[in-house]
Amino acid sequence: MAVQTVATPSDSTVDLGPAAALSCRECGHRVPLGPVFACEECFGPLEIAYDFSAYDTEELRRRIEAGPASIWRYAPLLPVPADVAEKPNLNPGWTKLVKADNLARELGVTGGLYVKDDSGNPTHSFKDRVVAQALEAARAFGFTTLSCSSTGNLAGAVGAAAARAGFRSCVFIPHDLEQGKVVMAAVYGGELVGIEGNYDDVNRFCSELIGDPAGEGWGFVNVNLRPYYAEGSKTLAYEICEQLGWRLPDQIVIPIASGSQLTKIDKGLQELIKLGLVEDRPYKIFGAQAEGCSPVSTAFKAGHDVVRPQKPDTIAKSLAIGNPADGPYVLDVARRTGGAVEDVTDPEIVDAIRLLARTEGIFAETAGGVTVGVTRKLLQAGVLDPAKTTVVLNTGDGLKTLDAVAGTGLSATIRPTLDSFREAGLA
Repeated sequence: MAVQTVATPSDSTVDLGPAAALSCRECGHRVPLGPVFACEECFGPLEIAYDFSAYDTEELRRRIEAGPASIWRYAPLLPVPADVAEKPNLNPGWTKLVKADNLARELGVTGGLYVKDDSGNPTHSFKDRVVAQALEAARAFGFTTLSCSSTGNLAGAVGAAAARAGFRSCVFIPHDLEQGKVVMAAVYGGELVGIEGNYDDVNRFCSELIGDPAGEGWGFVNVNLRPYYAEGSKTLAYEICEQLGWRLPDQIVIPIASGSQLTKIDKGLQELIKLGLVEDRPYKIFGAQAEGCSPVSTAFKAGHDVVRPQKPDTIAKSLAIGNPADGPYVLDVARRTGGAVEDVTDPEIVDAIRLLARTEGIFAETAGGVTVGVTRKLLQAGVLDPAKTTVVLNTGDGLKTLDAVAGTGLSATIRPTLDSFREAGLA
């Protein structure tokens, strides 16, 4: 396959592997690869278009299976140079797909239940995948500062990736994030700026900064580098299918913040089908939100195509995006695949976090509580089929959201004697 190169504003060239162009998701208009995110014709979102035409299925499968234990095993399917694994980066991905038999028994699932546990990434969330992709684009386009608007996990991922790659970082977060996420974002030595307001206010500010001279040379991973950043979520689809023995799951439950992760997982599944790496058969995608920030769920249940913004009010702060950019596309995916979008209350989230920890030894952050809680709710409603292979995503580590389960503690306090132990009813 020919290497695709494009001229950057500095007249240098970049190697982005099989990436051929940027294509508008609304009107299909194509533009050359570059640090742009909106269509010049209709202002729709841009995404990466590829040329996979030269790939032989079995040769590609062998190449992937012989690759590194990271997302870079899928470099032939991503907008990155072939030597990406040799560059200084955090090498995220290839996280565990846990066969959750104990949780399955608790929920009544008989067809096989799996948890894709992305808390095993370098900064303990799936955001390491998308940042790794954005970092390679920033490198290619000559940016010197890595930045983002974040609900917490992304800030830490950007700070860590920038430190490893030798970039400056400056990230922006709502001022009232969980303290654990603030500390994790700050410890990497970059600049961390709190904005008075919620995530949507932070995102608006970053969109203004990118057009200001003060933002020159800055790569905003989820703004001007968003088409590249978003592709990192596809690797979840690739890994799940490869770890299932190159097989599509029947059902996947995915948390919704901006909605990009869900839509890109669907894109990844479609690419595997087109490449012949998995059998083409039906699958269903389900979206999960917290009731206190459920604009997509609300639209789905009402049968609407437009997602009306909401003011977030939930403990699931990593999902607290009241105006999700990919909300309409999430609706499209859920309806096309026969899935659904559902939400759960904060108490249901906490209960689901404890359920997953108690049954499988996985301590999920609040977003994981959302997916497990929604999975249970959909099973009880008869929407999810318990006889089908189901994958539930846990996108982050519970150590980041300790406040959510702050009531959890000692079973008893005893004197250091056997009598005291027996008196406590623990024998």
